[in-house]
Amino acid sequence: MADRRLLWKAVGSLSGAAAGAATRTLLRAAWRTTRGGDPPTNPAAPGTKWSEALIWAASSGVALAVTRLVAQRGAAEAWKARTGAYPPGLEAVSP
Repeated sequence: MADRRLLWKAVGSLSGAAAGAATRTLLRAAWRTTRGGDPPTNPAAPGTKWSEALIWAASSGVALAVTRLVAQRGAAEAWKARTGAYPPGLEAVSP
């Protein structure tokens, strides 16, 4: 059981990381298309406009959280299709 739990942690983490990397690339491309330049590399820097810092922080935060969730849920469904059960510890839900 410990091996399956460790394997799931690796699968879930890798799927989330891959989705995050792809999303970050898409976000940068969307920023360049809509704003005409590169996104702020350091939104907290004094030279960055507040509006750009807030837009970048909000859009990247929401997009990365949603894609990570979708990727991990997809990985859990693939795990269930392959093994017949959800990954260890995934079914434990707290109210």
